[in-house]
Amino acid sequence: MSQAEPFRYDAEVKPGEVRHIRYEISETYMGDPVEIPVTVVNGEHAGPTVCMTAALHGDELNGVKVLQEVADAYDPAEIHGTLVCIHVCNVPGYLAQQRYIPIYDLDLNRSFPGKEQANTAERMANVIYNRFVKQCDVALDFHTSTRNRTTMYHVRADMANPEVARVARAFGANVILSGEADAGSLRTVATTNGTPTITIEMGRAHRFQPALIERALEGVESVLAEFGVLPNEPVIWPGWTRVIDAEAEKTWLRADRGGLVEMQYGQVPLVYKGDTICTISDHFKTEEKRIEAPFTGLVVGVLQNPVAAPGHPLCHLVGVDDATLAEIEREIENGEFSERPWA
Repeated sequence: MSQAEPFRYDAEVKPGEVRHIRYEISETYMGDPVEIPVTVVNGEHAGPTVCMTAALHGDELNGVKVLQEVADAYDPAEIHGTLVCIHVCNVPGYLAQQRYIPIYDLDLNRSFPGKEQANTAERMANVIYNRFVKQCDVALDFHTSTRNRTTMYHVRADMANPEVARVARAFGANVILSGEADAGSLRTVATTNGTPTITIEMGRAHRFQPALIERALEGVESVLAEFGVLPNEPVIWPGWTRVIDAEAEKTWLRADRGGLVEMQYGQVPLVYKGDTICTISDHFKTEEKRIEAPFTGLVVGVLQNPVAAPGHPLCHLVGVDDATLAEIEREIENGEFSERPWA
């Protein structure tokens, strides 16, 4: 049996040790350090290194709570491998409670793997990636929707990559949206460089949603079981899982007029072609525009701010094939599919 190894960044965390780190990745205008909070739990037994990241977008908080709980839950005497929890990646955005790095609106999750000599976001990404993510075997990246929107609990993963597919299925979400991530995202860069990575999308910005957080914690434990970090725990089976192919029809339905938005679809996010998803009315309720589904699919994300102007996104609709439609209809009939993104 192989021996457990230290986890090394600038320093090292020895087997059997838990270390809470504040690691400098930038400086403020005053020259004070900008530090990311990181927890490393290095197990006494050899095994894979699993990285978890949250708040790459500073207003996305559900993942922050997930990682707080994960970092507190596991005893190094019991785990086979290492957990690396980067609690808040985008510290400047987090402090301002906004999505992007302030002032210049730089997207940290389009800046990987980063550079030593570049803009603020790329410098931060360079440190996060090279000090902590790069040496990990598996990565889970937690996100929510942005402000004024919400997203259904689901996983995003490149299911054409067998190693990524293993992680995604082990996480145990009912819905997996398959496809490559954007260039410069942590998921794309880490996966390309040999660390299979999935994105977990879960709910709304600026809040904790306990039901989603609990499901995500179950998913984390299932992944740890799948990869032998928790060899005595089971890999969860959520009852059913459907992978929605990258080529599936998808669109953001947008407002073509200003007014008040009211969602009209039912208690589950499955809509059929021609169904009314929402209405937009004027303040006198003398004019009303019905927004209909252009194809049958799942409402993955919706607007939560009930006012809209022309061009505002209202609903993210993703098409489903016949097999997926039949599975979802069966689960709805059995009372097992109660996802509603904006509930």
